[in-house]
Amino acid sequence: MSSMRAVQVSRPGGPLELVELPIPVPGPHQVRIKVEACGICHSDALLKEGIWPGIEYPRVPGHEVVGVIDAVGRDTPSRWQSGQRVGVGWHGWHCGHCDPCRHSHHFACQAGVQVTGISYDGGYAEYLVAPVTALARMPAESTGVDVAPLMCAGRTRSRGGWI
Repeated sequence: MSSMRAVQVSRPGGPLELVELPIPVPGPHQVRIKVEACGICHSDALLKEGIWPGIEYPRVPGHEVVGVIDAVGRDTPSRWQSGQRVGVGWHGWHCGHCDPCRHSHHFACQAGVQVTGISYDGGYAEYLVAPVTALARMPAESTGVDVAPLMCAGRTRSRGGWI
């Protein structure tokens, strides 16, 4: 099995550790992203210090991610394909079916919002698996280093839809 380098936190209050992990495989409605850049945010301290409730350790932090989709899980909508540049921000998942989600209030999902790098492994790694609800399209001409920090606030809604 192939492996990747990642930085993880093994326990609340523990140090950031450089480790080798198996390259993750995307499940249904997920994609694997080859990470180009991941910003560092003060909110990453919530994971490192164990302040956020319910964190399962070890965990890879990072919610300011830009990269390229390199694998697509089954039942993933066709609008997400290998080779696409995408970003992943703080908002990492919502159900899309409850009343708040149907009214575009994903932050209030009744099934329980997930946070990238807290609810599942984030972008302090060479690869990241993310649900399609966490994805935002990135312009081909943008650079990961320039746009990764913009993912902290989450996705932005434009007149034409999510970008």
